[in-house]
Amino acid sequence: MAVLEFIFIVILVFYILKNILRLLFPIVLRNLFGKMQQQQQANYKQTHKPEGSISIDYLPKDKKQGNADKLGDFVEYEEIK
Repeated sequence: MAVLEFIFIVILVFYILKNILRLLFPIVLRNLFGKMQQQQQANYKQTHKPEGSISIDYLPKDKKQGNADKLGDFVEYEEIK
């Protein structure tokens, strides 16, 4: 008899949990996606720049000046008409 009571209680608990999760899961997801959307909008406002603005993210530290001898072979050519 104790085994039947235990099985009945386990089934009853699973049934109650299933129904509670069915009600709470959409609410939790709605809150989670709402927070994600707010974060995305905040990031967009921080990174969005007005049209026509220019920003330089990288500047090389040293300028490399090439030597004409190291740049390659120069081939003379004549234009044929």
